[in-house]
Amino acid sequence: MTASITRRRSRRTGMKSKAAVAGAIAVTGALLLTGCGDQRDKTTTTTSAGDTNKAPLFGSLPKDIQSAGVIKVGSDIAYPPVEFKKNGEVVGLDPDLAAALGKVLGVKFEFNNTKFDGLLLGLRSQRYDIAMSAMTDNKSRQEGVDADTGKRVGKGVDFVDYFTAGVSIYTKKGNDQGIKTWDDLCGKKIVVQRATVSQDLAKAQSKSCEEKGKGKISIEAYDDDIEAQTRLRAGGADAGSSDFPVAAYAVKTSGGGNDFQLVGEQVEAAPYGIAVPKGNDQLRDALKQALALIIANGEYDKIIAKWGVKEGAVDKAVVNGGK
Repeated sequence: MTASITRRRSRRTGMKSKAAVAGAIAVTGALLLTGCGDQRDKTTTTTSAGDTNKAPLFGSLPKDIQSAGVIKVGSDIAYPPVEFKKNGEVVGLDPDLAAALGKVLGVKFEFNNTKFDGLLLGLRSQRYDIAMSAMTDNKSRQEGVDADTGKRVGKGVDFVDYFTAGVSIYTKKGNDQGIKTWDDLCGKKIVVQRATVSQDLAKAQSKSCEEKGKGKISIEAYDDDIEAQTRLRAGGADAGSSDFPVAAYAVKTSGGGNDFQLVGEQVEAAPYGIAVPKGNDQLRDALKQALALIIANGEYDKIIAKWGVKEGAVDKAVVNGGK
C-alpha cells in the first residue's frame, strides 16, 4: 500500500459491451475445440468442480493440478462476508467465486483455514497452490518485500485481481467521538486485524499525527477481524478499521445492527487478488482466463449481487493491477 490516502473511485459505471461478451464466447469456443502461515485447524472445504471432461479450461491448468483435480487454497476464514463459517460450512464471496472458477477449470478448490499473516509463508512453503482471502494486491506483496522493514522476504507473488475494496472506519453506534476521517484518530485507540492494509494505514496515520503534534494513535492488532470487533464492542477502543465490505457487514449484522456504525468515507481503494507464487505462470494465466469467462457468462455478477457488494465489482480480469 502507499502512505497517501485517497478517496475510493472504484464504483462500476457501465455494463460489459456485447462485443466483449461475444469475444469471450469466441475464446471459449476455441478452447473447447482444443480440449481445453500456521494452520488454525485441519478443516477444509471443497467447492464443486463439475465434469472435467466438459470444463472448457481444464487443459490450461498445470499437469500436476490436472492430475490432482484440486487447487489447494490458503484462506483466513474469519472475514465475513468474504469468507466465514456458517453452521460449520465455509461460505462467502470468495468460496462462491472459487466454486464458479472450479466449474470452468474442471477442478475442486479446497479451502484451508490459516491465519492471514501466515498465508504468504504458506505459499512459499508450497502448503497451498494459491491464497484467496480478501488479500490486497500491492507492490510489496508482488515483490516479496516486508512493508514495514523494506527487506525482501521471498520471491513475491502474482495476483489475479477479482474485486475492488476501500478501507473504512467504524465506531460504536451512537458514539463516534467526533471521528469522521483518519486525522480524527490522533490520540485515540483503534483496533485492526494484523498484517492488513488497515494496520498499515493506522501506522502511517499515527506517524502523521505525531509530526503534527496531535499525539500518536494507539493501535491494537488481532489475529482476525472478529476479535477486533469484540474488543471495540466491549469498549476497549475508540474505533475499528477494516475493508469496506467487512465493515459494512459488521455494521449490518452485529447485535442486529445496533453495535456499530460506519463513519466517514472509504479510502485507499485497491484490488483484491488471488495470490499465485512467482514462477507459476501457467496456473496464474489459467485463473485469469477462468475469471474472464465467469465475468462474460454472468456468473460473476450473480455472486457479487448475492453478497451485496456490487460497488466492488470488476469488469475484466487483470494481473498485478495493484500499486
